[in-house]
Amino acid sequence: MTTPEVVTLEGKVRETGRKAADALRDALRVPSVLYGPEVDENIHFSIDELELEKVLSVSKRQIIEIEVDGETYRTLLKEVEFHPLTDRPVHVDFYVLADDHKVTLSVPIHLDGTPAGVTEGGGRIFQPMHILRIRVTPDLIPGVYSVDVSSLEIGDSLHVRDLDLEGIIPLDDLGRTIVTIRPPKSEELLTSSLITEEPSEEELEEGELPEGEEGELAEGEEAAEGEDEEGDEEATE
Repeated sequence: MTTPEVVTLEGKVRETGRKAADALRDALRVPSVLYGPEVDENIHFSIDELELEKVLSVSKRQIIEIEVDGETYRTLLKEVEFHPLTDRPVHVDFYVLADDHKVTLSVPIHLDGTPAGVTEGGGRIFQPMHILRIRVTPDLIPGVYSVDVSSLEIGDSLHVRDLDLEGIIPLDDLGRTIVTIRPPKSEELLTSSLITEEPSEEELEEGELPEGEEGELAEGEEAAEGEDEEGDEEATE
């Protein structure tokens, strides 16, 4: 687990309204808003679009310090609205952190190293979980969960409970698998082809017979079929 990077953005107080927002976007500035448990009134401002794009290009969780009208606010990027056609950011919400208030957020999970089961055994990495949802106080916010997988052999797995969760409330099940090392595909196919299953009772009732009993049961079935036909004829008469 690593601490989040701190990024500084300069904001300028803006007027509200659609016309003012469109003018800001034409000037390559993104209309934004600040809010939080200790903010009396939402603060409407704008930030440089290119500076915001730099923030959005980083996959790690970041603490964003926004300077607006002489004040500095420690925030988390809460929500970004994108234009449906151009994919440009058109509006951003920032949540102002308060020391005594826990926040709910998602933290990316990165794998470090190459598993021994891959380099030595030809196995394959399977990572079904890339994001961990947590609830935490601002001082314990992780930037990213870096998971060392170099010692994993074929068949080994890591789960949510294996992460450093001290002081953190995970919102995902502790038993969820983060990463597992699968055998080579050829071995997996070979194993599946060697698996045989005994026929179920339903299959036997439908006429599928266990090996070595074909003759005896087949005669019984023919007799039963004959009886059914006679019964049908009598019913018809």
